[in-house]
Amino acid sequence: VNLPLMDFMVCFVPSFQQFPRLCATREALLAKECCPRWEGDGSACGARSGRGFCQDVQVEDQPHGPQYPFSGLDDREKWPLVFYNRTCQCAGNFMGFSCGDCRFGYFGVNCNERRESLRRNVFHLTRAERIRLVSYLNLAKQTLSRDYVVATGTYREMENGSNPMFADASVYDIFVWMHYYVSRSALLGGPGNVWTNVDFAHWAPAFLPWHRVYLLHWEHEIRKLTGDMGFSIPYWDWRDAQGCDVCTDELMGGRNPQDPNLLSPGSVFSSWKVLCSRAQEYDNRGVLCDAKEEGPLRRNPGNHNHDLVEQLPTSAEVEFTLSLTNYDTGPVDRSANMSFRNTLEGFGDPRTGLGNSSRRGMHAALHVFMNGSMTSVQGSANDPIFLLHHAFVDSIYEQWLRRHRPSPSQFPDSNAPIGHNGGYHMVPFLPLHRNREYFISSKDLGYEYSYLLDASKYQRLSESIHPYLEELQGVWPFLLLSALLGGVVAVAIAAAILTGTRRYKKLPWLHVRKWKHLFALPERQPLIWSSDKEETGHPNYQTVM
Repeated sequence: VNLPLMDFMVCFVPSFQQFPRLCATREALLAKECCPRWEGDGSACGARSGRGFCQDVQVEDQPHGPQYPFSGLDDREKWPLVFYNRTCQCAGNFMGFSCGDCRFGYFGVNCNERRESLRRNVFHLTRAERIRLVSYLNLAKQTLSRDYVVATGTYREMENGSNPMFADASVYDIFVWMHYYVSRSALLGGPGNVWTNVDFAHWAPAFLPWHRVYLLHWEHEIRKLTGDMGFSIPYWDWRDAQGCDVCTDELMGGRNPQDPNLLSPGSVFSSWKVLCSRAQEYDNRGVLCDAKEEGPLRRNPGNHNHDLVEQLPTSAEVEFTLSLTNYDTGPVDRSANMSFRNTLEGFGDPRTGLGNSSRRGMHAALHVFMNGSMTSVQGSANDPIFLLHHAFVDSIYEQWLRRHRPSPSQFPDSNAPIGHNGGYHMVPFLPLHRNREYFISSKDLGYEYSYLLDASKYQRLSESIHPYLEELQGVWPFLLLSALLGGVVAVAIAAAILTGTRRYKKLPWLHVRKWKHLFALPERQPLIWSSDKEETGHPNYQTVM
């Protein structure tokens, strides 16, 4: 990867996330307006080009559930009205806080090129693709975002916008902060005065749509950063895994031989520093994460609380989860019984479907198993395994949508925990997204999973051997040259033998018949493989593949 070239590219690539730097000013906060000018024509939201318009934000007024008993105390309530009541509303296939980008699945200057990207098994990537993945992740971690910042204080601490409190962060760390911010405790005022039973993206119906949008934006930002529009997040298929098989220095980082809680010094991720990972400390102080470095990335897979997680999820548990016909049930929280969402998220038992399970299953089991940065809900995105893990969780969500084809009415419009009603804007995204908008197939959003391809087993087989074919493609010139050289050598040897035979054939002591009896061997059965041999333990192409 040409890092200097990529850094150069970053200077000229717009980005579309929360908080846009152009909207983190005193003027924008006091006006409560986030309608930046689009670079293409210099007008707010690209209005002059018909890309979008600056409009009042319309928030839903449906009641939320009783889990959060307050009103007007948290900046995330009725998102994004505490900060902005006017934002860009984009037209057609345009998207972004200034409508300068394309909706998911669309590309081109006018956003009229429809493409479907393919998310592949991380173990099906070629060596070059694995190196590129790690390089892109590290580039995002090391590159300061030029287009957006993170909030380090509440709106009240910002004196209602008069005193902006924001901090710079890297492209990667912006997403770490977003996952922290959406799941943090509600600050009720003063040290220790917090409400912990609130989460705008977990333990309720929006869990799967929110993380789907999160991954889509993450993928989008990597493409912008690197200029690689073909990049897709790979997934880690952890069904029946006996351990963390992605925990190698070639992929997500092996174990440090000196300290099992740290990553191997042979991995680039061993130098990463985490942020927003000390939830209890922030609660005790009654403050937000300040986005400063908090030490190295931690991970100790398998050395977790085995009373909480027995093993990594099995294929049978995934299949049981997929068999549940209701997306969510009852109070649509952690106590929901026979709920696909609750079971996949990990509070429903993946063998019985009963909620409030004493053990963590499915998605949550992976977080516990990693036994480090991943174990904290708020800080889990610090570990790059988070992306591979959630891509596979999203693929299970996609399987369920295709198998059951749920009615839109299955997603609750009211009485879900705060932040989770169908019409609620996802915290803390700008551009705005409503939960119900992502209760749809990934195909409608421009991406597919390789193991869900609507194709024959032979096409899926082709996908799995793709990396080996690409490796072969890289060495075929060498193989061809070797074959040619081998041919030349063979011809030379044959010519030498022929010449020697002609020259010495008249010498009687070299006559073959005089020596043949000395080297005669008893006659044996011809070396022909029988069909019986093939069926008595020797692998054939079918069993190998």
